[in-house]
Amino acid sequence: MLSRGRNRGALGLVWFGVLLCVAIQWTGSGPCRGEARPPRVPDSVEAQWDIPYAETDHPRQRLDLLLPKNRFSDKPLPVIVAVHGGAWLGGNKRDGVGFLVPFVASGKYAGATIGYRLSQDAIWPAQIHDCKAALRWLRGNAEKYNLDPQRIGVIGFSAGGHLVAMLGTSGDVSELEGDLGKFTDQSSRVACVVDFFGPTNFLTIGDHPSQIKHYADDSPEALLLGSAIPADEAKARQASPITFVTPDDAPILIIHGTEDPLVPHPQSEEFRDALRKAGVPVTLITVQDGSHGGFRNPIIERQVRDFFAAHLLGEKAEFRDMTVPNTAP
Repeated sequence: MLSRGRNRGALGLVWFGVLLCVAIQWTGSGPCRGEARPPRVPDSVEAQWDIPYAETDHPRQRLDLLLPKNRFSDKPLPVIVAVHGGAWLGGNKRDGVGFLVPFVASGKYAGATIGYRLSQDAIWPAQIHDCKAALRWLRGNAEKYNLDPQRIGVIGFSAGGHLVAMLGTSGDVSELEGDLGKFTDQSSRVACVVDFFGPTNFLTIGDHPSQIKHYADDSPEALLLGSAIPADEAKARQASPITFVTPDDAPILIIHGTEDPLVPHPQSEEFRDALRKAGVPVTLITVQDGSHGGFRNPIIERQVRDFFAAHLLGEKAEFRDMTVPNTAP
C-alpha cells in the first residue's frame, strides 16, 4: 500500500508547482492557487458559485455556473464545461472561469466549471464519477436554466484533459457512471471534447522521456489509482480513455506540445490514432517546441473557438491535424 504523506513529499514541491500552474496558463485565469475565492466576472455574466451537484457536503463536489445576462436567442443555450488540471492532486474549478467568460459574455453559451475529489480524498474512479454526476446535474436542471441538454461540450487541461477525454469515450460505460446525485436517470454523454495535453494511456505513459517516473509508486498516476501502474494494470487500463474508444464517441480536439516534460506528446498521437481507426472525428494540433501549456499562438485559441462553434452552434468549419509554432510567427 502507498504511504500518501511520504509519496506526496517524494513528488517534490518544484515539480508539483510546475504541473499545477502550467495547466491553467493557457486560460490566463490567474496565478496558481488552491482554494480560491470567486473571481470577478463582467456585468454581462451572471455567476452562481459552489452549487452542490452530488447531494453531499464535500467541498470539491461543487460546480460554478456562468450564464449570460443578455442571451443571443431565447432558445436553450449550449454549455461549455471546464475541468481543471493539477495532477489529480490540486487545482481548483475557478481556474476555468477566465477561459469561459468570453464564451458566456457572447450570449451564445452557458458555462460551468467542475470541482472533483482529489486523489488524497478518494482514488479512481471517484474523479470520473464526480464529473459525470456534474454533467447529470446540468441536464437535470436544464429546463430551470434554459440549457440545451443535447449540446454540452467539455474542455480540460492536463489531469482535466484526461478527465474530459474519459468523458468523451466512456459515455456508454456503466462501471464508470457512479450513482452520485439525484439525477441518475440523466445521461453523462458529451457532444464534443477539447483535450489539452491530457494523459490517455496509463499503460504506455512511462515508455517515453519525461521528468516524471510515471510507473513509480509515488507518481501522480499511482496516487490516483492507489497503486503503481505496473502493480495493477487492470485498474490502469480502466483509468485510460483510450481503453473505451468506440465509433460513437464524441468528436475530440487535442492540443499538445512536442516538448511537454510531464505528459509525453506520443500520448496524444496514440489517442488520435485509436480514435481515427474507430472512425471518431479527431484533430490533433501539435505545438512545436511547446511545453506543458503556456501556449501563445492565437491559432490555437481560434481552433478551440471554431471547434465549439461547429459542434455546439452548428456553424461550418473544417479541422485537420496541424503543427503550429509555440508563439505567433
